Amino acid sequence: MSVAKPLPHDAAALHVSGQARYVDDIPTPSGTLHLAFGTSPVACGTLNEIDLDAVRSAPGVVDVLVAADLPHENDVSPSAHDEPLLAMDTLAYVGQPICLIVATSHGAARAAARIAKYNISEGAPIFTIEDALAANARFEDGPRVYGRGDVSGALESSPQTVSGTIHLGGQEHFYLEGQATLALPGEDGDMLVHSSTQHPTEIQHKVAHAIGKPMNAVRVEIRRMGGGFGGKESQGNALAVACAISAMRTGHPCKMRYDRDDDMIITGKRHDFRIDYTCGFDADGTITALNVVHYTRCGWAQDLSLPVADRAMLHADNAYFLPNVRIESHRLKTNTQSATAFRGFGGPQGMMGMERIVDHVAHALGVDPLAVRRQNYYASSGSISDQNKQDTPYGQIVEDAIIEELSAEVCASCDYDVRRAEISAWNVANPIIKRGIALTPVKFGISFTLTHLNQAGALVHVYQDGSIHLNHGGTEMGQGLFQKVAQVAAARFGVPVDMIKITATDTAKVPNTSATAASSGSDLNGMAVKAACDTIRERMSEHFAALHECSISDVKFAHGQVRINDHIYSFAEAAMAAYQARVSLSATGFYKTPDIEWDRIAGKGRPFFYFAYGVAVTEVAVDTLTGENRILRADILHDAGFSLNPALDVGQIEGGYVQGAGWLTTEELVWDDKGRLHTHAPSTYKIPACGDRPDVFNVALWEGENRADTIYKSKAVGEPPFMLGMSAFFALSDAVSACGPAYADLQAPATAEEILKAIGRARDV
Repeated sequence: MSVAKPLPHDAAALHVSGQARYVDDIPTPSGTLHLAFGTSPVACGTLNEIDLDAVRSAPGVVDVLVAADLPHENDVSPSAHDEPLLAMDTLAYVGQPICLIVATSHGAARAAARIAKYNISEGAPIFTIEDALAANARFEDGPRVYGRGDVSGALESSPQTVSGTIHLGGQEHFYLEGQATLALPGEDGDMLVHSSTQHPTEIQHKVAHAIGKPMNAVRVEIRRMGGGFGGKESQGNALAVACAISAMRTGHPCKMRYDRDDDMIITGKRHDFRIDYTCGFDADGTITALNVVHYTRCGWAQDLSLPVADRAMLHADNAYFLPNVRIESHRLKTNTQSATAFRGFGGPQGMMGMERIVDHVAHALGVDPLAVRRQNYYASSGSISDQNKQDTPYGQIVEDAIIEELSAEVCASCDYDVRRAEISAWNVANPIIKRGIALTPVKFGISFTLTHLNQAGALVHVYQDGSIHLNHGGTEMGQGLFQKVAQVAAARFGVPVDMIKITATDTAKVPNTSATAASSGSDLNGMAVKAACDTIRERMSEHFAALHECSISDVKFAHGQVRINDHIYSFAEAAMAAYQARVSLSATGFYKTPDIEWDRIAGKGRPFFYFAYGVAVTEVAVDTLTGENRILRADILHDAGFSLNPALDVGQIEGGYVQGAGWLTTEELVWDDKGRLHTHAPSTYKIPACGDRPDVFNVALWEGENRADTIYKSKAVGEPPFMLGMSAFFALSDAVSACGPAYADLQAPATAEEILKAIGRARDV
């Protein structure tokens, strides 16, 4: 069977040879024009006048547009219609597009954009969470609250309590391929858009509205992205709309790509959070009550902030049963880039808050944080003695918990207890270099919380020579989705994977797609492809059963053959025979996730089809004189269910861990007091490099199946591994705690500077 085999990425050879084609590599027709935005130099103000005379006369400039020149809807937001393509009267952040330059070359467009002159009356910007709270700048009238039980009463009766605050910084996506779009005008107002996007249907929708056409006049195609991580879910809208409008105005193909600086200055990041908490617990570390408040810095426009903040609330428990809990969430508006989707979509922030609380409780008790974690885990599904210890704060029953089993196995395989004792002894004997170790769990819900997005379609053709053409609504951004889905199709027809050809995601082939996000790509599209393949296989089986006067169950597809009792056809022969018998060899497939129901206002229901689990143990060393640190070793055991492709899944786990650790350690976004982003290039924004990965990096897949009815009982593995990087942060916290008796109160990102501050706090009795 083709599934479960560790096959290489379908485009691996193209990637390493430089032949893989991205949007910027598509050969462009003669006369293609290039675009760039002129952007706001201030974070808050009124736009009084725009002087574009010098821009219009600049070399190579063909057209210049301001908001008044747009023919139809001036909006590129994914939801709230609050994000104009080009600013009108007000300016809301440094980098906001004001005008659009169309020129004969990329360089000419960028050069002209820099000489635009603006008359602006500056206002008083809001930058921080505290500023937004003081100004009551919000995206909802008040905070949203989820929870259950008597939190106030339980806190009062708790033997012990701890209170604190953790700040979590944002994060730049830093996809290798920047945002890019190519729009080709067609006849009768049609528009073909090549966009580096995770959401082709949203691009189609926004472009159609912008040029005043129905969606059937706009076709969006994307073969692959050079990374997305959520940053291409909604952030590509502006480029696509700009290119389509310009192509319509000029009659020429139009292309736009952001340089790295432009990309980082214009586009949104992961949401910054401040999390305040008060936790009650007893002498053995059992959490009896928790009050937690999330403050989310959303930026200037709503974008996807509401569902991101919702998902943070839904993961505020992480892997722990909380009998009395109140989760309060504030969605705050600031004069910064509009924060957007990023791998984990709020889940990492919610989990980090919970893990910080556990870490603080353990310090108060003077015990290993792992003991507190295991004391509060959701009960294992195979040994549930108390059903009340299985429901989340929002009411979903945790039916598949395996977090204790994962913890036990990884502790045994990595000699956790022995290493913990060795590290304690080391820290007593060594005053300068301190070591730390931490195990953190992950319980991540899989499904879009907006229920109607949990659907997918597919289109499958079997040609008369036996080759198979496959198309589905998911997008390939390096994660290996196309290969996994090809393996599903190969398994259904019993043929080698090299007989399957997956073509670019195309809104003209599969309509009304959801974004490739929420870790749902394989789940949704794999099932849709299975449905389409099974329809064709059923038709072929009916034909051969009638031909050979046998039961349909006697027709077997395997090993590149179709076997009917003693009769054997190669798959190619079977396809030709079916074609000649006028059997339809083309089918669509559709899938919608079952058994999900969610009321986001009440905070009750079953928003997730299932949970994915994982545990990571990280060991670090910290130089207490400089704050410099190093990840020495990581041991990961992750639950991918019955893995469709173990090689791809392990790669996702490794990458997710490193990216998650980067968010919490080296990746620091810095704005000045005017709202200008100073970390807008690789020289100033520090993503983890090869030398930052652990010297010892052990990754294993949990041997098991998904209890939910997913494609071949697999589990999603896109976002959950990102949260494994939390263990690096809490290993650093463990090392810092060895410096003194006080709780170190480590903040994120735990840069060298922040670690030095935390060491000072730990030593301050």
